[in-house]
Amino acid sequence: MVTPSLEPSKSSQGVLLLNEAEVRQLATMDMALEAVTEGLRRMALDEAHNVPRSRVQTDHVMLHILSAAAKGMGVMGYKAYATSRRGSHFHVALYDGKTGVLLALMQADYLGQVRTGAASGIATQHMARPDATQVGVFGAGKQARTQLQAICKVRRITRVHVYSPHEESRARFAREMSELCQTDVLAVSQPDAAARDMDIIVTATTSREPVLHGDWVAQGTHINAIGSNFLGKSEIDSHTVRRCQVVVVDSKDQARLEAGDFVQPLEEGILKWTDVRELGQVIVGRYPGRTRPQDITLFKSLGIGMEDIALAARIYSKAQAAGVGRVLEW
Repeated sequence: MVTPSLEPSKSSQGVLLLNEAEVRQLATMDMALEAVTEGLRRMALDEAHNVPRSRVQTDHVMLHILSAAAKGMGVMGYKAYATSRRGSHFHVALYDGKTGVLLALMQADYLGQVRTGAASGIATQHMARPDATQVGVFGAGKQARTQLQAICKVRRITRVHVYSPHEESRARFAREMSELCQTDVLAVSQPDAAARDMDIIVTATTSREPVLHGDWVAQGTHINAIGSNFLGKSEIDSHTVRRCQVVVVDSKDQARLEAGDFVQPLEEGILKWTDVRELGQVIVGRYPGRTRPQDITLFKSLGIGMEDIALAARIYSKAQAAGVGRVLEW
């Protein structure tokens, strides 16, 4: 895979600024799948350095920072975002990996959504059964949208069941995603209907308690659990983890700090860290994503800085080529 040139344009040595609308215009799911694959592959080959998310807070706002560098990609940077009861604000700063020059600042709400979807798409590509056609989705928000988009890029999906406790939200998701993904998306009123007999299950919720129970999961299912990145939150119960033959994360270092879905299974001895693999290691063939059709497989996504920076580099390169954004002269 050829990494696009990230050299600053000769016409200006300033910092390229991209707003949310411009990032959305430039970023595609195909681009994200390629970029995130490359970033995770480089991590597995020890050609990149990813720093787990750190957090600080005031009485009202929490600041989250994820950083990463990749030698072969020629870039380094960080994503920062602030969250409060009033909302969230995201941005990525991208630096030249040779000179340290700040190349770009871009708003990163959609960037984060599409890279998280891409990570699950990649996990699905390597871990789900090749004949998987049916998807169950827990959650009907913006993260759930990019999850389904990515999965539909790597598998021929014919039927989707979506569950949300909010009837209007699940109905809107079903209507809009049926058109976007060109497949049948059905809103279901009971949570187990989004899991039973599904080939692929996605949990993309803000729940602090499990929404997916192991008794609902059929043999041969692949699960993408993406909603929890705090130790005090879990979307899947310990019985779900007990039934999984393969457990994969995007970063074990970050999972130790944030994978709330693993807390109880680790305490109960159901899961050991030595059994957990990283997605990059699966991509490069070091470990299998699945060994038998009947295996239940789990990808626990945390969302890591390497995914953000790999995609931001592609967006920056495309913005330069298309003349999108504005340059800030120091």
